[in-house]
Amino acid sequence: MPSCFALPDGVGREVLLAELRRLAWGAADILRAYARGEQPPFGFAPAMSVDHGGEGPVSAADLAVNRWLLDGLALAFPEAGWTLLSEETAAEVLVPGQPLAAEWLWILDPLDGTKDFLQGTGEYAVHLALVRGRRPVLGVVLLPEPEELWFGLLNADSDAQGGAWRENRAGDRFPPALSTRREELVLVASRNHRDDRLEQLLAELKPACSLAIGSVGGKVATILRGEADLYISLSGRSAPKDWDMAAPEAVLRAAGGGFDHADGRPLAYNTGDVRQAGCLIASHGPRHAEICRRAAAAMAVIDPGFPV
Repeated sequence: MPSCFALPDGVGREVLLAELRRLAWGAADILRAYARGEQPPFGFAPAMSVDHGGEGPVSAADLAVNRWLLDGLALAFPEAGWTLLSEETAAEVLVPGQPLAAEWLWILDPLDGTKDFLQGTGEYAVHLALVRGRRPVLGVVLLPEPEELWFGLLNADSDAQGGAWRENRAGDRFPPALSTRREELVLVASRNHRDDRLEQLLAELKPACSLAIGSVGGKVATILRGEADLYISLSGRSAPKDWDMAAPEAVLRAAGGGFDHADGRPLAYNTGDVRQAGCLIASHGPRHAEICRRAAAAMAVIDPGFPV
C-alpha cells in the first residue's frame, strides 16, 4: 500500500478498512435477504410487492443498504471531515452545475445492477468510493452473491497505483490476477446497454470474444480476475453516473489497470455534472493507451463531433 495514501485528519487507514469490511458484509446480508424474499437483518422491513401497495424489493433493498452504509460511516467516524453522497440522496443535495463543497466525498451506489438483482442472475454490486479533488483515493466494490469484497487504494495527487486486493468473509486476501494478453482480448459488456455506435466501435477494435455481465462492478471484477481485458462505456445523455464508475475505477487503477476517456482524459467526479458521458475505456493495462487512441480515431469516423 502506498505510504503517501492520505485520509482525513483523525481517520486511521486500518480502522477505516475494518469498518468498511463490517459495513460491506452487512450490506451483502441485506441484499441477499431481499433478493431471496427473506427477512432482512438489522431491523429493516421486509419488501412488499408493488401490487400490494408497498415498495418493491429493489426500492426496499436500495434504501436499506443506503441507510446502513451512510449511517454506519457517520456513526463510526462522527468527526471525519467528509461528505456523504449516494444515488438515493443525489436529488436532494445536488444542484445542477454546482459541485458539492467537499474536500473529501464518499460516493455510494447501494445497488448497481438493478435488472440483474430482479432477474436473479446474482450479477449486482455495491459501490463505495472516497473522492478527493475530483479523483478517487479509495474504492470498495462488493459482489454479494459470490462473496467478493474488492478494495483499491490510490494516491490522489499523482493517481499512482496503490494497493488492490480481494477478500472473502473470512478475511483472506487475494491479489488481482490481471491477464497479460496483448492480442485476442476478451471484452466484457452489458446485456442491456448496446447501440449501433458501440457495435461499430467493437468492429474496429475487434475483441476476440465477449462476456455479458450485469453491473459495472461485476464487469471490472472480471478484468481483475483475468477473465476479461476490456470494458467500454459509450453514452451521452443516458450516461452512467459518478456512483457507477468511481469505485470500480479506483479498484482497477489500484490493481494496475487503466480507466480513462478515449482521448486520454481521466474521469472526474463531483464536477457539477454526475453523468460520466463519452467513450470510457477500462482495461487490464498492457495496451491501454493504444486502445484509447484507436477508439478515439474510430469514433471520429463513426460519430464525428461526439465528445469522447
